[in-house]
Amino acid sequence: MSAPINLSAVVPRSRGDRLGTAVVEALVDDIVSGRLRPGEALPTESEIGDHFGVSRTVVRESAKLLQDKGLVDIRRGVGTVVRPSAAWDMIDDVVLSALVRNDETQGVLDELVAVRASLERDMAEAAASLRTPDDLSEISDKLAAMEGLTADLPAFAFTDTQFHDVVMTTSGNRLGRAIVTSIHDKARTTGRYQGTTTAAHIALTLDEHRAVLAALTAGDGDAAGRLMYEHITGSWSRRRPPT
Repeated sequence: MSAPINLSAVVPRSRGDRLGTAVVEALVDDIVSGRLRPGEALPTESEIGDHFGVSRTVVRESAKLLQDKGLVDIRRGVGTVVRPSAAWDMIDDVVLSALVRNDETQGVLDELVAVRASLERDMAEAAASLRTPDDLSEISDKLAAMEGLTADLPAFAFTDTQFHDVVMTTSGNRLGRAIVTSIHDKARTTGRYQGTTTAAHIALTLDEHRAVLAALTAGDGDAAGRLMYEHITGSWSRRRPPT
């Protein structure tokens, strides 16, 4: 075989799984990790099929899925060739999960936080002018729940996410919320993103959420957006592991 396939990324397929899922996930992982480099051809259909114990039809379907994700070009007479990272669909669930999983320098997480902070800044600004009394009550309830969960870090983090989700929902920006939810869910699967949280960090997080709520209550969009951005970027800088 002309290039390695990461067996650690392969999971057994149950009868109900879509054919080729394990093949796609393993090849995505090899491309994203750099084990298969831009310009390099994937192993042949027969090699991949033999390796995974699947038919050539499944291999072809898997290659088409990789092409849909922007990871490869299928070239007649040449084979399936890896594309540069600029062509990848980085919002795709499988690609983004692999990016986060292979993010040794934390550069992907830095980019993810920057995107999230910018989108949530805009949504908090919009929410300040659109919020209703019911919206403010729900946001306040999430904050109160966070205040009672400081000794339970997983529950605190989950409720923190709910606070942000209510603000995003209030903004009416469905696409922005969908993007943030997608990228944040992938980031939360890694301990590197969660980092180290101290009691002082939790106290500061609560203060920052109170400030966002106060700005929303006052209808001050500029302040709400700025405070949300500073909270997200500041929280990451506090817990970001050293590289």
